Amino acid sequence: MQHVERELTDPVMLCDAKGQLNPNAIGYARQPLIECNLRGNFLRKKKWNYWCVFGEEIMFSATISHLDYAAVCFVYFLNYETQRFYEKTVVLPFTRHIKLSNHVLDNSFFYHDEMSIQFDYSENKTHIKVLVDDFEGESLQADLGIVYPSAHETLNVVIPRNRQTFQFTAKYHSLPVSGSVKIGSQRYEFEQDDSYAILDYGRGIWPRESSWNWAMASQRCLGKIIGLNFGGKWTDGTGMTENAFFVNGKMTKIHEDVLFRYNRENFKEPWLIHTKFSDDVKLTFTPFFERVSKMDAKLVKSEVHQLFGYYNGYVRDPDGKKVKILQLLGAIEEHDAKW
Repeated sequence: MQHVERELTDPVMLCDAKGQLNPNAIGYARQPLIECNLRGNFLRKKKWNYWCVFGEEIMFSATISHLDYAAVCFVYFLNYETQRFYEKTVVLPFTRHIKLSNHVLDNSFFYHDEMSIQFDYSENKTHIKVLVDDFEGESLQADLGIVYPSAHETLNVVIPRNRQTFQFTAKYHSLPVSGSVKIGSQRYEFEQDDSYAILDYGRGIWPRESSWNWAMASQRCLGKIIGLNFGGKWTDGTGMTENAFFVNGKMTKIHEDVLFRYNRENFKEPWLIHTKFSDDVKLTFTPFFERVSKMDAKLVKSEVHQLFGYYNGYVRDPDGKKVKILQLLGAIEEHDAKW
């Protein structure tokens, strides 16, 4: 059964004057038309900008997030071949060292002695600059330029649990990347022809406890540039999904829930991802690395199992033809949060 999802074509405010969900914002858009004017709802506002960049040798990720009572910012990287992995997180209560914009295409930053992260937007490009003096005993410097190709479609969705609990998510896929990440004396170069970035931009009012699945990939595959984005659990029962795929920058919205089947006793076993009623999505994800991130800081408690690996199978385009997916590098996760 497909959801009746309204496509938004005009700019709209996420919230009304009381800080509740604006009913006119419910739907999805192919461009960033939603202005995230969150207000009130003390302790329940959640904001984040998460970037994940896949290069030839490494995956690099940087996140700025604010949970209304604390900033949680983190940086991590994975070397595919050696499986060297390291993650650094900084948590600061009620910090002023952070800016998270109300619009997807705008500047955000986090400044601290242990870590600085800048996402600077200008002239259809985001410049990522990250500096961490002590990253597994070495200095980390990231300097990356991410381009938004003209006519490139993006996934922008408002998920309505109710008037007081809702989320705007923007997922940008298949964005070409150039630049470098330097860790100690080792420099990793990113070339636009084979390096792609994914942005997860979130602004919303969340319940105290939440859980979700997220599957994503952006890579060149069989002569096409493919992006995958599927979500589960947190969208169930809302009438909206964050499910879509992209072929050469063109988005196909999937108006149906997607099921994630996996072994919670062993996350590194293959995952099955398929549409609930149709056969429009049929994918197997085979992990080669598991990132586990656990935090228990009284107010904030979370557990993330994020797997990196390869997608195989197909998705079906609007004409009914199968788009074959073969060894598409990406990630998948289960996230439980008490925040």
